[in-house]
Amino acid sequence: MSSARIRYAYLKGQTWLYRRNYPKEVAALLGQQALKQSLKTSDAKVARQRAAEVNIHYEETVDQVLSGALSLPQRDTLSDASTSEWATPSELALARLRATLKHSEPVRYHPIQQPKTTVQDATRRYLILRQNELRPSGFKSVRYSVELFSSKYGKRKLAELTREDGREFLGLIAQLNPYIGKSQKTYGLSLDASVDWSQSSKARITGKTQHRIWSQVNHWLNWCVYEGELEVNPFSSVRFEAKIRSQPYAVPSDKEVRRLLNMRDPAIDHVLLICLLSGMRAGEATGLLREDLVSKGNLGAFFLVRPNRLRLLKTDAAERQVPVHLVLEPVLAKLPSAGPLFPDLKVNDITKRFTKLRQTLGFERSGLVFHSTRKWFITQCERTGVPEHFTANIVGHKSARSENGITYGIYSAGISDEQKRSIVDQIRLPGGCSP
Repeated sequence: MSSARIRYAYLKGQTWLYRRNYPKEVAALLGQQALKQSLKTSDAKVARQRAAEVNIHYEETVDQVLSGALSLPQRDTLSDASTSEWATPSELALARLRATLKHSEPVRYHPIQQPKTTVQDATRRYLILRQNELRPSGFKSVRYSVELFSSKYGKRKLAELTREDGREFLGLIAQLNPYIGKSQKTYGLSLDASVDWSQSSKARITGKTQHRIWSQVNHWLNWCVYEGELEVNPFSSVRFEAKIRSQPYAVPSDKEVRRLLNMRDPAIDHVLLICLLSGMRAGEATGLLREDLVSKGNLGAFFLVRPNRLRLLKTDAAERQVPVHLVLEPVLAKLPSAGPLFPDLKVNDITKRFTKLRQTLGFERSGLVFHSTRKWFITQCERTGVPEHFTANIVGHKSARSENGITYGIYSAGISDEQKRSIVDQIRLPGGCSP
């Protein structure tokens, strides 16, 4: 795009770089053909501003060198070639530049030092930064991937990493057992120790998990490039070849929903019912405050799913308003009248408790997890004939497309509160449930 063109700058990977050739006579004196510098940004607007600043430095450098040469006396100090009638302007300028060296200190350009930062130092700085940017669960995943890499290559200099190191790392993570880190015995193991421990079993992490680890390590290396610690990401040309097979969540059957609710589990019974009848994610439900419940007159109460002091949201689309199902009104009346509705409950508690509950009931179907409650709600909407983009609006998915390919998030202001209320009221729990 023309709007992204910046004179003397170009985008390489995710970073803008500046390059501008010196005039021949200046290049001959300085011993380098061009001024090259990373602009340390992927943003075109920022890059344009920084390129302008580097341009000023470039002009000053050229002016300093040329003005110093031209201000010197030209007789006796110049070579015969410079005083010859047939000497070209460039030859004359070069002769003057050489004469300058006899009368003044040359402009000193220090050679670019190869960064001496180690992998371990770079990972530590990166994780401190990311800790303040990510939610705890997201940071935990990033920290595991980057520290796994650092456990093997931590003492190496960043600049020493090669493409072969990337291929080796991919080969090693493909050998990991899925239960690494899930017991006290395997928690905190290095990459080599994890691979050794994994040899006792044939189970291996999925291609999807391998890809997540690989992507997070590459994101860190790209950050190193942005920070000027690396010229390029040495792993950018390494091909990820493991097959990624999606493992969709299972939809609970009516029988399974009925048995789960009739257990009346004291820890997660209320949050389980809220997620089934609203399509909320576990983190969204546990992060509800009493002030997130608002009344809309004859339309009844609504949940305001929004960022608050307890949690952020997964995407911008996740911020929404969801009608409170009539079945939930007596349940909500039993919860705290101010502050968090579930002050002692965290997502990790919910998922672990659901796993135990599922095992107690003998539900061992693959993909049946607490998040399946969300899929149950979406399935009920589909079975009652709710258009896909209406459901997306209620559950906080990114905008769906219509049959004609129209992206509703661009062209629609969303569905009305009356439509939302009508959709939620159609959801029915399986017969025989005791909410």
